[in-house]
Amino acid sequence: MSGALPKTDFTAINIKSNQKTLFSETDSGKTFRRQVQGQRFSFTLSYPPMTRADFAPVMAFIMKQRNRKENFTVTFPSYLNAQGNETATLLVNGSHSVGDTTIAIDAFNADGAGRLKAGDFIKFAHSKVYMVVEDVTSSSNASTVTIEPPLREALADDSAVTYDSIPFTVHLTSDVQEFATGQNDKDGNLLFNYEFDVIESL
Repeated sequence: MSGALPKTDFTAINIKSNQKTLFSETDSGKTFRRQVQGQRFSFTLSYPPMTRADFAPVMAFIMKQRNRKENFTVTFPSYLNAQGNETATLLVNGSHSVGDTTIAIDAFNADGAGRLKAGDFIKFAHSKVYMVVEDVTSSSNASTVTIEPPLREALADDSAVTYDSIPFTVHLTSDVQEFATGQNDKDGNLLFNYEFDVIESL
């Protein structure tokens, strides 16, 4: 691990879910499908035009990654935080096994609908990030949260749950990184453009 990306004011974020499915089809049209474990999120990240002073720390950080060799973290802007109305520090309730898709969680700060919402990202005490796939309603400050993909690692009772400012552990997807120039700001400073692709590291 070689640190956290120092600048995250992206102008565009393209999100992909990567999940391999073994697929075959007979001459009669019958299909056979089996999913392979190992879902990962990937992202195309685009910066606004940057001055040399703003761009230099980004370029230096990317160079430190040695292309696809190193892992690092990206924490996305607040517009990718949870949509629900939960603000408490949530905890896993009981132990959960690899492959589980329903996770018991407690310590919600209130009861009712909309504590977390379908489409929210969620993270537990390991590097993989998951997605909440059904709206969450809590009762007695507890609820069951349905996630995808299935758990990649087991969870212990009272382990932490993160739903805002989630750090994604990623690596670059290419051994070639291209930095472009070609325009100036109103003060005549040369501006740098940079777009790059990352994928979760498991």
